[in-house]
Amino acid sequence: MSNSRYQALDGWRAISILLVLLGHLFPIGPKAWQLNGAVAASGMAIFFILSGFLITSILLRDQNIVHFLTRRFLRIVPLAWLFIAITLVASSAASNTYLPHFLFYVNWPPMTFTNHTGHLWSLCVEMQFYLLVALLVAVFKKHAFILLPILCIAITVNRYINDVPMAINTYYRLDEILAGCILALIYHKSSYVIKNNIAKLNPLFLFLLLLLSAHSDGGLFTYLRPYIAMLLIGSTLFSQDITWFNNWLKGQFLFYIASISFALYVIHGGLIDTWLGEGDKLEKYLKRPLLLAVTFALAHVSTFYYEKHWINLGKKLTKKSS
Repeated sequence: MSNSRYQALDGWRAISILLVLLGHLFPIGPKAWQLNGAVAASGMAIFFILSGFLITSILLRDQNIVHFLTRRFLRIVPLAWLFIAITLVASSAASNTYLPHFLFYVNWPPMTFTNHTGHLWSLCVEMQFYLLVALLVAVFKKHAFILLPILCIAITVNRYINDVPMAINTYYRLDEILAGCILALIYHKSSYVIKNNIAKLNPLFLFLLLLLSAHSDGGLFTYLRPYIAMLLIGSTLFSQDITWFNNWLKGQFLFYIASISFALYVIHGGLIDTWLGEGDKLEKYLKRPLLLAVTFALAHVSTFYYEKHWINLGKKLTKKSS
C-alpha cells in the first residue's frame, strides 16, 4: 500500500478519536435526540474497521504469530496496564476487578468495570481479536483469511437473531473489526471492478448513514453498521480522485491526532470522573477546555516518551528473532 493511502487511513484514525471525544465530552443537540451515543459509536466503528484492516494487512504479509503478538501486545499493554493499575488503586476497586481488567476480559459477564474503566471494553475486544486471529492463522495458515468474512457475517446474523443492535461484549461487537478484515481482503485480493465500485460511493452520504446505523433508533441499519463503516473507509481508500476531503485526511493536523489517538482514548475516560469532569452542567462544561488540555498533554507525553519505548522494544525483539 502506498504511503499516500496510509496517510488517508491516519486521517480516519484521527476522525475516529475526535468523534469519540466529541460524543463523550460535549453535548450534541437536544438530549432527547441521543446524538452523543451515535457520534461516539460511529467513531468506534471507524476505529474498529481500521484495526481489522491493519491487522489483516500485516498477517497477509507475514504469518509469524510470535512476531505479531509481541508487537501488538507491546503496543497496547504497557499504557493499558499502567492506566488500569493507577485507576483501580486510586478508586479502591474490589479485588475481584483486577484480574478481568489486566487480562482484558472485563467486557464479559459479570463485567466488573469501575467508573474510570468502562471505556476499556474496546481494548478487551481488540485484545481478544488479536488472540483469535493469531489462533486461526496458526492453525489454518493462509486459509484462515477465508474464515474471517464468514465469521463476520455469522456474528452479524447472531446479533440480529438475538435482537442486539449494539453491545460491548466481544461476541456481539467483533463484526466491526472483522468488517475491517474484509476491507483488507478486498484491497489486497479483489479485482479492480469491486474497488472501483466502492470508490464511486459518496463518503458524506455514507457518514450520515453510519450515524444512523449507530443511533438507538437506527432500526435495521444498526445491524449493517460494520459494513457501512467499511464502505465509508473504502470509498476514500480506493478513490483515485484528489479532492479536498482526501487532501484533508492526509493533513498534518490529523496525522498528529492519529499519532496520539490511542493514548487520548485511554486517558480521557479516566479523567472524566475526576475533578476535571465533575460539577453541575455549567461548571462541568466550563472545565472542558482544561480537561482537553490535560488529556492532550498526557497523551503526547505517553505517546512519545512512554509508549514509544515499548513499541521500539517490540520491533527490536522481533527483529532479533527473525
